[in-house]
Parts: sequence; structure tokens; C-alpha cells
Amino acid sequence: MFRNYLKIAWRNLRKQRGFTLINISGLAIGLASCLLITLYILDELSYDQFHAKANRIYRINSDIKFGGNDMHMAVSPAPVGPTLKKDYPQVEQFVRLHQRGTWLVKRPGSTNSLREENITFADSTLFDVFTLPLVSGNPKRALTEPNTLVISEAAAKRHFGNQDPMGQTLTFDNKTSYKVTGVMRNMPTNSHFRADFFLAMVSDDYEWGDWLSNNHHTYILLREGIDYKQFDKNLDAVVDRYVGPQAFLVVGATMSQIRKSGNHFRLWMIPLTDIHLHSKQTIELAPNSDIQYVYIFSAVVLFILLIACINFMNLATARSANRAKEVGVRKVLGSDRQQLIGQFMAESVLMTFLAMTLALVLVAVALPFFNDVANKNLTINSLASPYLLLTIILLPLVVGVLAGSYPAFFLSSFRPISVLKGKVSVSFKSAGLRSSLVVFQFMMSVILIIGTIIVYRQITYIQTKNLGFNRDRVMTINDVNAMGKQAEVFRQEVLRLPGVVSGSISGYLPTPSNRSDNAFFPEGEINQKKAVSMQSWGVDHDYVKTLGMQIVQGRDFSRDFGADSSGIILNESAAKLFGGKNVIGKRILQPTDNQFKSFKTYTVLGVIKNFHYESLRQTIGALSLVLRPNTGAVSFRLSSTNLPTLMKQIENKWKQAATGQPFNYSFLDDDFDRMYRSEQRVGTIALIFALLAILISCLGLFGLAAFMAEQRTKEIGVRKVLGASVGSIVSLLSKDFLKLVLIAIVIASPIAWYAMHRWLQDFAYKIDIEWWVFALAGLLAVGIALLTVSFQSVKAALMNPVKSLRSE
Repeated sequence: MFRNYLKIAWRNLRKQRGFTLINISGLAIGLASCLLITLYILDELSYDQFHAKANRIYRINSDIKFGGNDMHMAVSPAPVGPTLKKDYPQVEQFVRLHQRGTWLVKRPGSTNSLREENITFADSTLFDVFTLPLVSGNPKRALTEPNTLVISEAAAKRHFGNQDPMGQTLTFDNKTSYKVTGVMRNMPTNSHFRADFFLAMVSDDYEWGDWLSNNHHTYILLREGIDYKQFDKNLDAVVDRYVGPQAFLVVGATMSQIRKSGNHFRLWMIPLTDIHLHSKQTIELAPNSDIQYVYIFSAVVLFILLIACINFMNLATARSANRAKEVGVRKVLGSDRQQLIGQFMAESVLMTFLAMTLALVLVAVALPFFNDVANKNLTINSLASPYLLLTIILLPLVVGVLAGSYPAFFLSSFRPISVLKGKVSVSFKSAGLRSSLVVFQFMMSVILIIGTIIVYRQITYIQTKNLGFNRDRVMTINDVNAMGKQAEVFRQEVLRLPGVVSGSISGYLPTPSNRSDNAFFPEGEINQKKAVSMQSWGVDHDYVKTLGMQIVQGRDFSRDFGADSSGIILNESAAKLFGGKNVIGKRILQPTDNQFKSFKTYTVLGVIKNFHYESLRQTIGALSLVLRPNTGAVSFRLSSTNLPTLMKQIENKWKQAATGQPFNYSFLDDDFDRMYRSEQRVGTIALIFALLAILISCLGLFGLAAFMAEQRTKEIGVRKVLGASVGSIVSLLSKDFLKLVLIAIVIASPIAWYAMHRWLQDFAYKIDIEWWVFALAGLLAVGIALLTVSFQSVKAALMNPVKSLRSE
């Protein structure tokens, strides 16, 4: 019987090729979209799951409100890990990680260095906490001695080729050498941090007893059966016991008094597997994603799948009139309702399996492009996981049953006598369910259109907003610290080139770079109420000029005044905390030791306009500039119209001054845009799938319009004979669809506004959602629907009435 169902189903699909093509195409595009987004979602949810003890690993975060700043950081004081293991038996082990930025790495005796970014200091307990298999070396001893390191297979290949790296040494920034004591497998891409080099922490110079400095990513491994939420409550006591005494020495207040004043210092735990999607802390080891995007794309999957199913149901019920006599004849010849339901269900499921087959082909073709857009490394082999294989088998079955259920029950319910007498009518106007489904699918399409427009407007706002500095034509060259005193010589040589306006040496830039947060006090007021926590950036005399910053009070640093070495420039946020308009000439104190017993005194020289040095998700905090050598990078403001030639000239100067060192540069505007790659990727993906959702909706609308025109062939012929124009007939056939689209726009607009309003709350600086966004989305939806319907309407209106009446 089942074989007979399939045979008849195949014949019917071949007989109605146009209907079959529209339905299978719509389903295939919908299913392919769902598979791609599902792969993306599963990859996002899989972050850090590869660690064998992932469910027992937690990171210690710090939230500090003090001195006018409210900071939420992924780092904590260095002693936290050792202290928790010592004081609490619930802690099985700890490990601290500390990133040190980009270094130049080379083998001893080599003249050429390679620029390496993924370098991290780590405790010797690294391999007790994380699952990072070694292919060479002993994980228990690999990082126990000073100046040792563990290297990834990829990095070992870059530096040693086919040689065995074990026991060999690498030199970092032409200064310190480390011996290779282990080679580990390359870290998976679905990790919230990546490293090619783990350097022994014991070789790094830190103040281990300093509880007021937050600069380590600390992870703890709890013992089996420990509830981390209960253990988290112990961290307040840790703060009181260890942070409190040091804070009292600095500000003369207990932790209780600090809390009563509205300030706080909190430590709290986040599960390892929550970091990638749920952490909103600053100073992360690598950029995270956001659980909101998983929710958004999950909704998109559902929307597209529903739209594809709705198309199927709409077209199947719409074609029911053409199969009404078939149902009547079958019933007269003895077929019962169950057999008819089985027949129509078989057609539905067969169609969905054909669509799934086509969808898999589309996924294989589209996956490289999708990986490029989403910055993923997904492969077609990812579909071979048991979970996804089961989904690929069950999804078309479930979709086929759900999408085919209404047509099956609807068609099988026809009374044979009424059908054979021609009394069954399935007119477009009376099909309330079909109208509701059209409204629903266009509602979802309009929501996607509005969401995509708002995401792109926010990204454009970020890219064009006045940031408080001029990022255009500012070239930054990294790895200058390895040059030592030659850095200033190189800067002077480049400044002689035509087209170079100014140059500055500093690793502190308003893009992801060096950061240094310190406490400052007004002179004579060393107490916690007057403390100001702010960034302190070491710069040179030409920094403000090169970065195009604006002095709003006082003056810039000048080589004509030797006393400027004790001068300080504040941004507007910091100036407000130190006295606002009357801040010029004031003296500010910065502690120079951990006990805050000695201080360096600065005199305020000027105030610069606030500029964005963090993501626009955050407000602008207090910041200061001081004359202090920092050779992290050199920046040049360029004016040349012939940039390629000038870049070549600068590269030649670099090669003369830094023999064997790679020439790595970037432009400040590109560095800034890189901070928002995540939003840009989400916007692009949303646009692609919004277009696909609209395409699927239009396929269904096209099929319905064709059916409507076919059903009203006789009416159109009569109207044309009686003098109706082509325009009036097109209007007659189109207006019913346009009414449904307008209803969809009205329903979709408030839903889209609420969803995008919630998304924008993550940004401290954001666009307003204006009325024209909804008007534009509505016009697009109406225009697309009108174009889709008009093709069939015009075709029907141009038909020869004699032919249509004869065929009737």
C-alpha cells in the first residue's frame, strides 16, 4: 500500500511540474537556511565543551565601582587563585592566565623574527585544569621551571619546520629566551581563548601579594558535587579578609564603609561554558559573542521554517479544487478517508524529502561563503554528528506531516456527491486560513526587514560617529618596543618623508591596545571619597597632534617647558571628577607603591575632548595622558594622495632601522572597525536570511496568485468582454493580497520595535528607532508583494477573453 502511495504521489508531482517546482524550491531554500543557521548555533553553544572538566571550571570576575568608574572585568587580583585553594577545600586546583600582547619571536642565531599574537603566561597547573593534550613533553613538569614554554603544533611548524622542537629555545623581542618543554595539539577554534605559546608564569615579574591590582584571568576547578552558586557566596568574605586591609591603607576606609558610600569591590564566578555567550565583562582574552544572537538566529530558523511550511499548506489547499473530482471518484470506488489521508501525506512527505536532498546540495555549495561571512570553520562533515543526522532524517518527516496535515484532512473530508456535482468551491476570498497564513509569513518577513535595517543603521552610526579623535589616515606600526632606542631614530627618519604630517611613539591607542588603570587623588585629600580611578596613558609630546585630539582647556605638552614631565592632561570625564572648569593648574597625586605611602605629583596642563577608547557599548571613562616612554607602537598621520608609494618608503626606513623584524602595520580606522566585526557579521547574516525569507514568501505568493488567476479565468474573460481595462483587472486581482500584506505590516511593526529596542540597550551610544524605518520596511514589503502578484495578474489580464471563455 505504501509503495502504491509513493508511486501515485510521484505521478502527481510530475504532472504538476510548476506547482512541484515552487513548493520544492521554497522548502529546499528554507531547509538549507535552517541547516546553515543550526550549524552556526551549535558551534556557538559548543564553546569550551571540549574540556573534560568543563562543568567544574569557573572564572573569577571582578566588579569594581570606585573613583567615579564602574568597571566589570574578566580579570582578578593575582593572589585570588592560590588563596582560594589554600583556604577552601572545595577548590581542587586553580590556574592563572596573563596575556602579554604581540611579541617578535625567533630562534637563537636567526636574523628574522616572526610576529606572534597568541602568547599567554600560565601557571604550571594549566594542564590540571584545562584539557590541552601534549604530543611531546610531560604536562606535570612542562611549565614548572622559569623560562620554559609549551608551544602548539602549528607554531612549532612555523619556527622549527620538521625538526623536533623539544629542548630548543626561542627568543622573545630580542630579550628573553625560553626553552620548549612541551608541544601541544592546536587548540580547537571553539574556545573562548586561543594560545600558541604558554610561557611559565614563574618567570614573570609580578607582585603576588597585591590585592588591588586586577590583571590575571583566574580559573578554579571545583571538586565533584560542589554547587558553585553556594561556593560563590564565600567570595565576599575573601574580599573583606584580603582586599579590605590593603584598601584601608590606601583610602582610610573599611570595606563596610566603602560599600556604604556607594562603592564596591566584588568577586564572582562564571561557568567556563557560559563565558563565550554570556560574559559582558571587559578585558576578555578574546572577543566573545552574545547569547542574544543565538536567540535571534533561533527565531530566524523558526521563521524561515514556518514560512516554508505555510507556503506548502497554502499551495496544497489552493490546488485542492483541481483534485476535488479525484477525491470524489476515489470515494465512490471505495476508498475510505484514512487511505486518502495516507495518500496526501505520502505526497507531502515525499516532497519534503526531495526538498531536503536539494537542501543538502545547497548547504554544500553555500558553506564556504557562509563560513567567510560568519567567520567560522564549519564543514559539511559537521552534519555527520548523530544529533544532526537524526535531525536531517526527522525534520523532513515532521515538516511533511505538519505541512501536509491540513491539506490531507481538508481534501479527504470532501463529500463525493457534492464534489461530482461541482459544488465544491475553494475561492480565494473564502479561504480564511490561507489569508491568515499569508499574513503570518509576511509579518515574519517584515520583522526581519526592520531588524536588518536597524542593525545596519547602528553599525553605520558606529563607523561614522565623531569619536573625539581623527582616525583617518593614521598609520600604526606595531612591535616598535623590540627596536629599543632606535624607535625614536626611525620616527625622525619617517617624519622627513613628504606626506608625513606628524608621528608619535606610544602603545596606548583608542583601539584595542595597552591599558593602565590607576587611582589618583586631589592634593591633600587622600581618602576613598575623593579617589578617582582612571586610565593613565604614557605618551610623547606629539601624541595629541598625531591622533587629532581636541584641546578644550589649557594646552598640550610642549618641548619648550621642561616641567611638563610632571604635567598631566585629562579628558572631560576626568576633569569633571577633579573640579570641572577650574581644573587647570590643580595638582593631582598618583600612588607609586602598593601601600600608597609615596606619591608622584602632577599638575593639570590641559583638558582634551572626550574620545572613545573602548567599545561604544560602554560610556567614556576618566582618562589621563602623561609624558612617559612607551614603545609599544609608533603612529604617523599621513596626508599623501599616493599612499602606496609612501607606504613603500616607510617600509624601507623600517628595514634599515629594524633589520630582520617584520613590517606589521594597520590603519586606525580599520582597527576601530575591527571592534565591531561581530555586529557586522550578524548584520550581514541577518540580511542574507531576511532576503531568503522574502524569497520563500514570494514563491508562495507567486503560486497563490497563479492559482487565483486560474480560478477566476472565466470572470476575467467576462469582464474584458464587458469593457474592463487591463489596469482594472490587475487591480482587482492584486488588492486582496495587498490588504493581507498591509495587515502583516501593522502587526509586525510593534513586535520588531520591541525586539530591536532590547538589542540596542547593549550600546551606551545608539541610534533612535525612527518612524521611517517602519515605513521603508512596509514599502519594501508592499513593493515586493505587488511585483510578485502583478506578474500573474498582468498575464491573466492580457489573456484573450475568447480563449478563456471557450476553455470554460
